[in-house]
Amino acid sequence: MKKGKKRRSALKLKPVRRNCPFCKNNTDPDYKDVETLKKYVSERAKILGKLRTGVCAKHQRKISREVKRARALGLLPFTLKL
Repeated sequence: MKKGKKRRSALKLKPVRRNCPFCKNNTDPDYKDVETLKKYVSERAKILGKLRTGVCAKHQRKISREVKRARALGLLPFTLKL
């Protein structure tokens, strides 16, 4: 057994089961709905991937676009304030 393989598996995060809330409610993400978009942004203000959020690929692309729009308008932060 290799040394590095055990270490990588310990650092790997478990993916979330696919259950897209946007598909269930038949809605789309919106840049004005900041509270919903905050769920898809990490504590370091990075956009989380679809494996971590459980959103389908179509809505993940829309989420990233809407988060970027909200950042440009100043509704969401680009980075943390330290």
